[in-house]
Amino acid sequence: MIPDAIEVRLTPKERGELEGRLRAGTTEQRQLLRIRIVLEAAEGHATREIARWLETTPTTVSLWRGRFARDGLAGLEDLSRSGAPPIYGEETDKRIRAVLDQPPPAGFARWNGRLIAQALGDVDVQYVWRSLRKQKIDLGGRKSWCESNDPEFAAKAADVVGLYLAPPDNAVVVCVDEKPSIQALERAQGYLKLPNGRALTGHSHDYKRHGTTTLFAAFEVATGKVKAKHAKRRRRKEFLEFMDDVVAAYPKKRLEVILDNLNTHKKNDEWLARHPLVTFHYTPTRASWLNQVEGWFSILQGQSLTGATFTSVEQLKAHIDAFIEQYNGDAEPFMWTKSKVYQRRVKGRRLSDL
Repeated sequence: MIPDAIEVRLTPKERGELEGRLRAGTTEQRQLLRIRIVLEAAEGHATREIARWLETTPTTVSLWRGRFARDGLAGLEDLSRSGAPPIYGEETDKRIRAVLDQPPPAGFARWNGRLIAQALGDVDVQYVWRSLRKQKIDLGGRKSWCESNDPEFAAKAADVVGLYLAPPDNAVVVCVDEKPSIQALERAQGYLKLPNGRALTGHSHDYKRHGTTTLFAAFEVATGKVKAKHAKRRRRKEFLEFMDDVVAAYPKKRLEVILDNLNTHKKNDEWLARHPLVTFHYTPTRASWLNQVEGWFSILQGQSLTGATFTSVEQLKAHIDAFIEQYNGDAEPFMWTKSKVYQRRVKGRRLSDL
């Protein structure tokens, strides 16, 4: 303990620093007490007087005035402490990751912190959660993927992308597919005003079903325009009937048609023999995202169908037809910029690495 006879002196810079910390709203309470002790000591007050004014003990006052007298502003900081050795470490983190590579217990869809702790037996559940957060592993986040196992992936992808980037002369490239089972759902809709004054649109959770329709669509790559037709089903018969309409829309034109690998799109040799100006090109297996009409279906869903309400299938059809007419009025082609498409393998990789 340094006796009171040791005088605490402050330079103008130190006093300004301490008074600034005293006024700051972010300074910790324990730091505020130490600063007040030093400021009072610099005024020449005795230890017991300061302790009585600040409602603390003389030992505390003596400690911090002595620390400041010896080390200056640095003396007001806490000394580093070694603390108890950590119970868990990198080896425990590896064990937690190893558990995640195993299937979850019977009856559970996925691992959680409690199940991991039970599987390890000697690791606290709170540390399991801390370790998962540290390693940025989100057990609640779900991912899905579709890996193409087509041995001709590169050739088929190059064929499709080539049609987008360099279409043949005197030919029309169209992307064809169907959007099946579009539901005519009737929901109560309107505006909802919240207690805070904010207003928003929405619809009721419950709904009434009025049937479905299947939409066949042909997306013209060069213009972005869409030709579509409704059908009750999505059989080969309906597909070829739609293709007859597409051919009729481009008389005496060569058609390069991009399709996915749905079984109704294949084994149509007799129809193709009757239409020698039509060539079918297939995207690689499980790679229908290469078909540009899929992008248009996403636009249809987001801008026309999501949140809409219908009292009949006929109303649904008229609604879609009206959207297509409006869309074709100012349609623009999709700008395909990817010249190379790589097949990414995910086999043997951890889900958390995807």
